[in-house]
Amino acid sequence: MNVLSSEWLKLRSVRSTGLLLVLSLGSILLGVAIAWMAAGMYDDAAPAKRATASIAELEEVTIIVPQLCMGILGVLAITSEYATGMIRTSLTVTPKRWPVLAAKAAVVGALGLLTGSVTVFTTYFLARRLIGDRFSGAYLTPFVDRLPTLFATGLTVCVFALLGLGLGALTRSTAGAVAVLVGLVYVVPIIVGKLPSPWKDWLGSVMISALPREISGVPFKSSVYGASLSPAAAVAVLAAYALLPVLAGTWLLRHRDI
Repeated sequence: MNVLSSEWLKLRSVRSTGLLLVLSLGSILLGVAIAWMAAGMYDDAAPAKRATASIAELEEVTIIVPQLCMGILGVLAITSEYATGMIRTSLTVTPKRWPVLAAKAAVVGALGLLTGSVTVFTTYFLARRLIGDRFSGAYLTPFVDRLPTLFATGLTVCVFALLGLGLGALTRSTAGAVAVLVGLVYVVPIIVGKLPSPWKDWLGSVMISALPREISGVPFKSSVYGASLSPAAAVAVLAAYALLPVLAGTWLLRHRDI
């Protein structure tokens, strides 16, 4: 508990944490702005265009912002200590080493889960309010039916936070770990989308952004992501994204010099 309290104190005492939280919550405003603009464009459109107009689930579009922000927070939680030399103090006070990374994982994971849940559900309810029955009732699906996808989407923010922490522990480089995170969000899906079948569908199915839909069993209507995993397999892959880098980082932390 002392190690956990120490890690929470470290995280909330640096300005970057507050900034990343503000940017994450800013995704709600982004979703509201897109919904307001889309509703206005729909109202101004001709009846023929309204009949074929469609809109993506905005909470799934804007989730990229808190994903990246919490991923970067996870990276900074460990790499900043290497940059300042504070890691020596942390490991001197906690000689077993693994509790340091475990406490960091608990703190950044909980913060990521809370941030993801707030941003996803708030964006959903505000977009639902603004869109109403426009776009052929895209936002009229009962909330209970959307709940599994919404929860799984918010969970990906926690996964990104832990993934960032694990990558930071493995690389000890802020730039390197952040580059990998950005690659997972922007670069890899573009490359996968250009591959021939069946590689496109298989690799697209294991991308983080594809997993919430696979977990809930509601596939994308049109997307670069695949849908070949069962809900249980999708949960296992999502857990692997979060746990494997942290476990590998823990092993290296225990077996290599500072």
